[in-house]
Amino acid sequence: MSSSAPPQLSGARPASVKRTLHEAWALRRVWWFTATARTKARFVRTVLGSFWLGLSNLFSIAVLASVYRYVFKVENFSEYVVLLGLGLVIWNSISAAVTGAPNLFEYNQSHVHNTNLNPIFYPLEEWAFQMQTFVQSFLMVVVALSYFQQTLLLHLLVSGWLPILNLFLFLFWFPLLVCLLGAHFRDLYQLVPIVMQLVFLLSPILYKKENLGPSVWIANFNPFYRVLSPIRHTLMTGELQWSVGLILLMVNVFGVWYSVRRLNHDRANLPFLI
Repeated sequence: MSSSAPPQLSGARPASVKRTLHEAWALRRVWWFTATARTKARFVRTVLGSFWLGLSNLFSIAVLASVYRYVFKVENFSEYVVLLGLGLVIWNSISAAVTGAPNLFEYNQSHVHNTNLNPIFYPLEEWAFQMQTFVQSFLMVVVALSYFQQTLLLHLLVSGWLPILNLFLFLFWFPLLVCLLGAHFRDLYQLVPIVMQLVFLLSPILYKKENLGPSVWIANFNPFYRVLSPIRHTLMTGELQWSVGLILLMVNVFGVWYSVRRLNHDRANLPFLI
């Protein structure tokens, strides 16, 4: 065996998923604190602070809704604005998490090289940062959209917990797989933003799913839309889709297990990849 071979090739057995998750839980106060510090630093010396997270989404929703109302003459504007607003704020969170994933380990290169900290810390810190951003923005948008549909907050509190849980789990394991692939293939840093823009245009966010016509299968096989759609449906109708929610939950649990397993497998090689 060559003396330059990475340590992982020496036959060391990767840690178990259970052990890694236990370490992640033990570090929960650290990665949550550093994520909170990032959120505060993001809006330092601003008057409105983190309120800008919700306001930026509200500005986008207002502009797009106005264009579709006066240019495309959408029917039932109140329903459309809720459909658009919920879809856009959820998509923005998914897109931000996935787009920033490919260079996550490279961004933390010095820490990976010089500390023995379990590398799951960095995806968890990013996940916590994205969750804090999403919650602050999402709640403000839901409150604003309640002007057009007064039952949104009630539906969120009563039935929204399962689809929101699925979103949170998805936003951990999917970006984790992307950042592991990004450590192996630098092209992903250029490719992922392009793919996300194309997927956005093909996803029923600015329009209803039925508008796809014979191409509706695109939405059915779109993993981002499959996570986004139950949240929007539940908040707008109050109906919790148990079968869809439980299937997504099982997929997400498997996704968490598999992504952590892949991280453990690549852990010893990470310093050689970034």
